[in-house]
Amino acid sequence: MIRRIRAPNPSPLTLSGTNTYVVDGAWVIDPGPSIESHLEAIAAEVSDAQGVLLTHDHADHSEAAPALASRLGVPVVDATGSERVGPFDVLYIPGHADDHHVFVAGRHAFTGDAVLGEGSVFVSGRLSEYLDGLRRLRALDLERIHPGHGDEVDDPNAKLDQYLAHRLDRETKLLAALEAGARSEDELLAAAWADAPAAVRPFAAITLRAHLEKLREEGRIPAE
Repeated sequence: MIRRIRAPNPSPLTLSGTNTYVVDGAWVIDPGPSIESHLEAIAAEVSDAQGVLLTHDHADHSEAAPALASRLGVPVVDATGSERVGPFDVLYIPGHADDHHVFVAGRHAFTGDAVLGEGSVFVSGRLSEYLDGLRRLRALDLERIHPGHGDEVDDPNAKLDQYLAHRLDRETKLLAALEAGARSEDELLAAAWADAPAAVRPFAAITLRAHLEKLREEGRIPAE
């Protein structure tokens, strides 16, 4: 059984709020922000506490972890380097964060900020590894994605194809801008991220840098 509890922390980045999941009444994934009403709602869904897991350490996912773990009397389990924790296969998928993991139970994937229920994610680096991670998820033939923000995804293959195509589209636009002589961050953002709302433009710039890092690694930055 999977229960979703949405934290009351909506924003342009967290969408309608951070999603916390309780799996089989035992495992809590991403306790979210330290808001007492949210912790109470999580604890009410736990019947046989086994552990707390974090997809990554950004505060909107992890801030409440120590307090919740103490309340439930279980550890915050570090999944680093693990292939399996409890009932979950652990996939290391950096990109949004260097410590990002996805937890898979059967055909259900808890994707944190690697895949959202709506919109795209910002990638802070290691874009090649992130794309490889999306392809690994695509190969699993999942039934449902449980994202860190937004609603559940009932057609995971279509969503993952969309995410991969979106990154390719950004890269194509970025390369065209570079070939046309654009070099400043503002010029490149205007060319490849023209649709980014002002509130998320600083995060679009972070993703832009990740794309440039990937292109440099591949030797694809046009000569001056």
